[in-house]
Amino acid sequence: MSLSFKQLATSISLLAMGAGTGILASQYWLKPEQTHKIAPDPAPVVQSLKADSVPAARSPLPAQASNFIASAVERVGPAVVRIDSSRQVSNDLPSAFRNPFFRRFFGDELPAPKERIERGTGSGFILSPDGRILTNAHVVSGTDTVEVTLKDGRTFEGRVVGADSVTDVAVVKINANKLPVVKLGRSDGLIPGQWAIAIGNPLGLDNTVTAGIISAIGRTSSQVGVPDKRVSFIQTDAAINPGNSGGPLLNDRGEVIGINTAIRANAQGLGFAIPIETAQRVAEQLFSKGRVDHPYLGIQMVDLTPALRKEINGSSELKLKINRDEGVLVVRVVENSPAAKAGIQQGDIIQKVEGQSVKAAADVQAKVEASKIGANLKLEILRNGQPQQIQIKPEAFPKNK
Repeated sequence: MSLSFKQLATSISLLAMGAGTGILASQYWLKPEQTHKIAPDPAPVVQSLKADSVPAARSPLPAQASNFIASAVERVGPAVVRIDSSRQVSNDLPSAFRNPFFRRFFGDELPAPKERIERGTGSGFILSPDGRILTNAHVVSGTDTVEVTLKDGRTFEGRVVGADSVTDVAVVKINANKLPVVKLGRSDGLIPGQWAIAIGNPLGLDNTVTAGIISAIGRTSSQVGVPDKRVSFIQTDAAINPGNSGGPLLNDRGEVIGINTAIRANAQGLGFAIPIETAQRVAEQLFSKGRVDHPYLGIQMVDLTPALRKEINGSSELKLKINRDEGVLVVRVVENSPAAKAGIQQGDIIQKVEGQSVKAAADVQAKVEASKIGANLKLEILRNGQPQQIQIKPEAFPKNK
């Protein structure tokens, strides 16, 4: 059976690839006729009541009736913001006008595409008292300024400092002081089954809270349906809907462990978040220099399985003979890439990166992403069954890839 690279369902590439179609970016875009702001609740009517006339069901809950979710939301909620953005888009000509028959008679007098304003709503959260905000790149796509609304109702113009489409992370700055901030936690110790809390503005409903668990960790970009991204996602069943994009995913202590980013269009109860370590690293570069340089090796890899080994060995296209059922197999090396310059070859099996064992292509990708451009990265590989040590110097990810 002939094996093409597109058929390697488990492949994870360190190259840029086309965007996947199995993902619904969870941003709430509105057509012009749908654009609206949700009006605040009317002021309550104050009535004079005797103490003994107040129904028991309306009396305040005792302090001990609170729970960890309510406590986390009380601490973090004021630092979660709503981000309203707008971008100018062109409507294509009707298909009839693109017909050569019409062009023959109308020539240059064909109507020009119409411009319209498309508005969207997403979420974000405040990192510093002076107005540094973290969100998703697709929330602010196509614009340099956004409107940022705090939970207390204050509104600010936000400047988009930088956005990184490779990780879908962006940062915004507003001119303000003494703002409430979130507390950052860690995601590298998460295990499935732990609590997860999401806060955001789904469908324009500000400061909506949902809760669930961590469903899985280490979901690759290919598994999630966005192969053009370089992120190892957190999976959660806490409800994430359009408009939640950019909002925080919290642990049971109210610490931010991720940025709610996407939902699968063909499933329910599956949401995905960018680990906070990745987002924080990207945000620091965006604030400092307005861009992110991603380390790049120039290899395409797959996770070996017995079935895949059999298919590869029988492929006339790859011309490889693999004698292992597990490991990270290099199936392509880009010409003139750092990997090619270091001597990496098709058919090499990566065993270790910087002395640490790797079992999946996602492990290699994560270690490459955490490496430094221009610094030596040590790989241990198997070539024809023999171990070899190779030093590679990652370069900046090519913009045209």
